[in-house]
Amino acid sequence: MGPSMSAFPQWQAVLSLLTLIHVLLVTPVLAYAELSDAALRSIPSGADDLHPHSGSLLTPILIPRVPGTPGSATVQHHIVDFFRRELPQWRLEWHNSTSRTPATGTTEVPFANIVFTRDPPWTKGNGDVGRLALVAHYDSLYKPEGFIGAMDSAAPCAMLMQVARGIDAALTKKWEAMEESGDVGLGLEDDEKGVQFMFLDGEEAWVTWSDADSLYGARALAEKWETETHPTQSTYRTPLEAINLFVLLDLLGATDPNVPSYFPRTHGAYQGLAKIEARMRELGLLKTQPKNPFLPESNKKAERFRRGYIADDHVPFMIRGVPILHLIPTPFPPTWHTMDDDADHLDPDAVGDWARIMTAFASEWLELDEYIEKITPHEDEAQQIRSRSEL
Repeated sequence: MGPSMSAFPQWQAVLSLLTLIHVLLVTPVLAYAELSDAALRSIPSGADDLHPHSGSLLTPILIPRVPGTPGSATVQHHIVDFFRRELPQWRLEWHNSTSRTPATGTTEVPFANIVFTRDPPWTKGNGDVGRLALVAHYDSLYKPEGFIGAMDSAAPCAMLMQVARGIDAALTKKWEAMEESGDVGLGLEDDEKGVQFMFLDGEEAWVTWSDADSLYGARALAEKWETETHPTQSTYRTPLEAINLFVLLDLLGATDPNVPSYFPRTHGAYQGLAKIEARMRELGLLKTQPKNPFLPESNKKAERFRRGYIADDHVPFMIRGVPILHLIPTPFPPTWHTMDDDADHLDPDAVGDWARIMTAFASEWLELDEYIEKITPHEDEAQQIRSRSEL
């Protein structure tokens, strides 16, 4: 991910100041009802599958995965095979592009974004579906050779896989119940709410971070979706406009992260996520015991928001008007862009807690409370005891 807080890049000048103010300060994101305590208790953690050394979701990603290399292809297959095997109702879209890089000269490097989408079945993927997008990059640095990038961003990718699995059954139940009631296809906001998981390629710079040497996959995808148009009468003109909230996870997996709220436009969504973290801690559902919450800025005042931001995969989407919730710690973990960003430096409890928090957030956004299979407090306590005994 990007090296520092950045001012708006040169190519953002295509936006007028008026549009920029509207995008970043004015337009709100959607509201939603809070999950019940019973639903929060029933959110799976996936801790075993997310363990750095033995987890079926995370461990296969903890290899060098430079774009265009066998390691990258291995991780692509791992992600795709997981969805095909466990989540077959999700629609897969590959977005392939090529680009020259400062490190490879005239050689065109392939970049492959992997996008999984699940929409209400009666919509058939039309332009009336607004979506929650959950995003991470799966590539790793070109140099130093052998760099793993556990926090950057193998762990976030595995977290997203767990989130998709954690919401799938409830989504199915919700949409089946809506179809059985006959109350679908009426154009109501709740009817037309879908979800996307984006695993982006080519986030890292090959030599030195710049507008041209970074965000290869994100730039190509945002450009493509900006030009694709839905039928004239659709609610959303393009796939970009259909993204109600773009949530980007990066550099997560350390013991005591500090993740600020970066954008006023999505501060309400940040507050919702922070409240989920606080409620889960109060209910004893999270394993970590950080000095401060992962998300400490719920009460951030408007005057404390800065115009700069951290350069990352959200930028090509943000400059085109997509609302962004950026989940990246400040300061960066001390292992950032070093060979120490490996499995041994991940906190397994933090990885599991992030997955559980994000699953609850997605469930709340998609209004799945009544469709989540509830467990009793006794069952939850038994699960926690079993989990502790396996450590």
